[in-house]
Amino acid sequence: MSDRKNVLYLSYDGMTDSLGQSQVIPYLAGLAKKGFSFTILSFEKKDRYKKNSKDIKAMLDSEGISWHPLIYTKSPPVLSTLYDYVRMKSIAASLHRKISFDLIHCRSYIPALAGIALNRRFGIPFIFDMRGFWADERVDGGLWDIKNQVFKFIYRYFKRKELEFVNRSAAIVSLTNAGKNEILNWKGIEINAGKIAVIPCCVDTGLFDIKKIPPAEKLRMMQSLNLEPSNLVLGYLGSIGTWYLLDEMLLFFSSLKKSQPSAKFLFVTHDDPGDIILKARQNQIDSSDVIITTADRRDVPLMISLFNYGIFFIKPSYSKTASSPTKQGEIMAMGVPVICNDGIGDSSRIVEQYHSGLVVDLPDYVAAVAHLAAGTAYDRALIREGALDYFSLDEGVRKYLDIYNKVTK
Repeated sequence: MSDRKNVLYLSYDGMTDSLGQSQVIPYLAGLAKKGFSFTILSFEKKDRYKKNSKDIKAMLDSEGISWHPLIYTKSPPVLSTLYDYVRMKSIAASLHRKISFDLIHCRSYIPALAGIALNRRFGIPFIFDMRGFWADERVDGGLWDIKNQVFKFIYRYFKRKELEFVNRSAAIVSLTNAGKNEILNWKGIEINAGKIAVIPCCVDTGLFDIKKIPPAEKLRMMQSLNLEPSNLVLGYLGSIGTWYLLDEMLLFFSSLKKSQPSAKFLFVTHDDPGDIILKARQNQIDSSDVIITTADRRDVPLMISLFNYGIFFIKPSYSKTASSPTKQGEIMAMGVPVICNDGIGDSSRIVEQYHSGLVVDLPDYVAAVAHLAAGTAYDRALIREGALDYFSLDEGVRKYLDIYNKVTK
């Protein structure tokens, strides 16, 4: 008889999303090799599921991971999420009757609602893998206007549930030390610090490795993007979305351009290029200095290898205390220095601890650019060592394994 423990992994993010591929599947594949049997219940965006589901299913099958995808309901607001929650809870209960789970791993707040309901009904322990302060992110990002009584009610409801998730869960995962410290100061907390593990958004450092990029392939990519070896390339990776300060990043580039005339701004994103070009023009930046391209996950390391610096400016807010930008670890793993702003999770501390780039005090672009123009040299090997130390996927798997073993012993 097998002594493998059965784990139900609940995610409102899709496995066909880039986050699912970078921040869920690699962890579960590593844990599956350590004696845990996984069933994933996830919500997939229809277009991405249609495009990527066969590849994702084959990948999960090869790791012995069972996958139960559901299609995410987009509208109407609030009611669609309630509908998805009811489906998640119902199907999870049905799966438990067939499989008998030893543990439920809840990725963020909607899954935690289902996890705590199943905990009450069946006594299954659950992990609250919070991924940030979700309710506060909705408010800080302008998605929930709490002047509206409906959203005010929903926000207060989730803040009450948040406290319940923290107190009732078997273990908590925070992306940042700053987030952990904040939780321990909340009114109504009934836990000690040992219940919260800090696991940042980790990186597959085997994939993100400059040594695995053939020079000829890098040269071909530069040529296809009309980049010259003399160009200083400021690079941005990922979607712009709600949180990223595009205007501020463009203003930084504009200031950089004055001291580095050969500078180019390379965006690797699936966002609409027209929106970025329009913003560039509004900031008096020649569109020929802005290059926009896309990349599948397997090609992202190649694109980062073109960067001289990787940049991300994020809107500082209370909720961002708990955020760990995935791109920071990926850029560092490629040995590329990071340019970021302060007030985002542990990002500034990581930059300073590992001498891996520059923290900009927005909106003082001039001082930051002057720092770069002074010829500041960054040791790319040491930057990668910093990523291996802090963002290693193997270390993330080890920390999750420790939690799983404690909860299921």
